[in-house]
Amino acid sequence: MDANSFSSFASPGDAARAAELRRVKAIAALVLASCLVVFVGAKILLPIHPAFGFVAAFAEAATIGGLADWYAVVALFRRPLGLPIPHTAIIQANQNRIADKLGEFIEVHFLEAGPVEAKLREVDFASFVADWLSDKKRSADLARFLLRLLPEAMSATETSGLKTFITRRVMTQLQSVDLAPIAAGTMRGFIRDGRHQGLLDNLLGAMHGALTEPDTLAVIKNKIRDELPTLLKLYRADAFLLKRIVASATTFFDDVRKDPAHPFRGEFDRMLLSFVDRLETEPGFTGRIDGLKRDLLARPELAELGRNLWNNARSFIERSASGESNILAHHLANVFVEAGAALRADAEMRGEINQGIVVVLRTFIADQKSGVSSFIADQVKGWDMQQLLGVIEVNIGRDLQYIRFNGSLIGGLAGLALYTIEYLLRLL
Repeated sequence: MDANSFSSFASPGDAARAAELRRVKAIAALVLASCLVVFVGAKILLPIHPAFGFVAAFAEAATIGGLADWYAVVALFRRPLGLPIPHTAIIQANQNRIADKLGEFIEVHFLEAGPVEAKLREVDFASFVADWLSDKKRSADLARFLLRLLPEAMSATETSGLKTFITRRVMTQLQSVDLAPIAAGTMRGFIRDGRHQGLLDNLLGAMHGALTEPDTLAVIKNKIRDELPTLLKLYRADAFLLKRIVASATTFFDDVRKDPAHPFRGEFDRMLLSFVDRLETEPGFTGRIDGLKRDLLARPELAELGRNLWNNARSFIERSASGESNILAHHLANVFVEAGAALRADAEMRGEINQGIVVVLRTFIADQKSGVSSFIADQVKGWDMQQLLGVIEVNIGRDLQYIRFNGSLIGGLAGLALYTIEYLLRLL
């Protein structure tokens, strides 16, 4: 066999197997030739003694059995002696059928959902990801790689119109959001947690401070003076009333602020809850909130703010990608390392990730297995059969040569048995 006939397929051990194959072939040929020589010699010596008849019968049948099995082995790979005998060169003649059946076999028996899923479940993908991310150097390399991609991704987003599409989609989604239930739910949670009482305390403190401001007192005093009769003005009733009003108000504010159970706090709770109920049920409130939302989203300042944020983010990412700033790369690498450590410590999360990966890969393989079958079949059909036959013969040819040995042995024994029966029948 030509050593170059399997060079493109050969593994490092094929050279040794090829040498062993040549050795076994030579022994098989020697055995066949020896049987033929023994047969001729025994036939010549048969007149000397009848025992040579048994030897001749064994050698004759062994020669025939060896030749028959030589033919059978050779017919698998090529035409014996180059003769166009039917049903020889079996592998070459059936290359396409073998290719199709091999692809079908792999699709049916290797890529079935059950075995594939069982094999995938043996792999702990999440632990591999966790260990990979926990390595600081790998996480730093991943961060730098992503940063190099981000500027191109942002440029592609702008030039492809994706940015405009995303902006429109975001604005559409914001316009469709019903803020009234959200605002009502937020206020209910605010009240339920008691945080509105702090707001009331701050409001009372602000009112107390504003009420005692000289400018505020002057305005109130002038307002009282304008409303009083002329006679009372002569007795400076405005100053007396102002003093009483301010004293009463500050005392009330202090009492409410110091007493968590003050009745006014209950009234404040009921007032807020009533407002929340109206916010949820009255269409007028919903309409006013939606109008406020539309006006806010239509403001040019909001669009300008979005553009500024985008430009600033792009500039920062470009500086980080060029190495001018290492802040983002450093923080991104730390995020990856922390994510790896958190994933390694969370067995439940790893289980969920593994389950998700198994589902994705199982579905992908199920969708693509017919394509894999076709790919394998096409590859086998495109192989150089001389090279393929060289590989097959190198790897299994040694065992096939032992068929020739067995053929000679079994044939010889069968011939000996038949000759013995014939000899005994002649003696009767």
